[in-house]
Amino acid sequence: MGGNQIGTGATFVVYIDESGDEGFLFGKGSSDWFVLSAVITRVARDLEVVKLVDNVRKKLGKPERKPLYFRDLKHEQRIPYVDEIARADLRTVSVLAHKPSLNEPEKFGERYRLYFYATRYLLERVSWYCRDRKTVHDTGDGSASIVFSNRSGMSYDELKNYLNLLMNQTDILGVRIEWSVIKPDQVVAYSMGKRMGLQIADAVASSFFYAVQKSQHGFTEDRYARMLKPIVFNRYGRYLGYGLKLWPRDIDITLKNDPSLQWMVSEYQ
Repeated sequence: MGGNQIGTGATFVVYIDESGDEGFLFGKGSSDWFVLSAVITRVARDLEVVKLVDNVRKKLGKPERKPLYFRDLKHEQRIPYVDEIARADLRTVSVLAHKPSLNEPEKFGERYRLYFYATRYLLERVSWYCRDRKTVHDTGDGSASIVFSNRSGMSYDELKNYLNLLMNQTDILGVRIEWSVIKPDQVVAYSMGKRMGLQIADAVASSFFYAVQKSQHGFTEDRYARMLKPIVFNRYGRYLGYGLKLWPRDIDITLKNDPSLQWMVSEYQ
């Protein structure tokens, strides 16, 4: 699935990428955390904003048109990249799922189940931001063109069907997506090399992943996540529950007791 279209009449463009995996074999290769992040721009300024990737490429002496994968950069290269993103005209939303805290993890063994759940929470918050930020000066109908980073083997028709299910059963399922913003027929998927905005989404998702997922030596790196605070969606100064959604709710106990997560309490609570 692809094509070059941005949803006709859309006001916003939303780029979505992930970090971590969906497995539950902890201690045997699966990550404790799965992070799904969205980068939101306005259609009118999208091209101008995402060109920050070109600027970073030049700064780092990277080849033109070669995608920037955050995980492949050294720490000293990631810092100027994150700094550039933090000063850009965009907003981010991230869902941070702590898999060991999920009740009934067997429910998430089904294909894409964890990814789809995280997508629902992510798009709820994206839709709130877009709904509240459309101005009389914006072009379009207030909706968003949703651009996913293409996952090999995943059917985006299945994702569209899932979104249609949520839309048709919004009241029954307690879905809080603003459907005037999120339209399933405006969902597309591209490789990172095709849309620069996806490279920014990759950097954001990776930044928050490194801030929560311990390395093989037991350390996290929260500097990138703290640097991104200026562009994280907040409502009335509240970040948790909006630009940062922790899932499941039981994670609150872990948040209070894990010293490696105190950056979240000090910076984002």
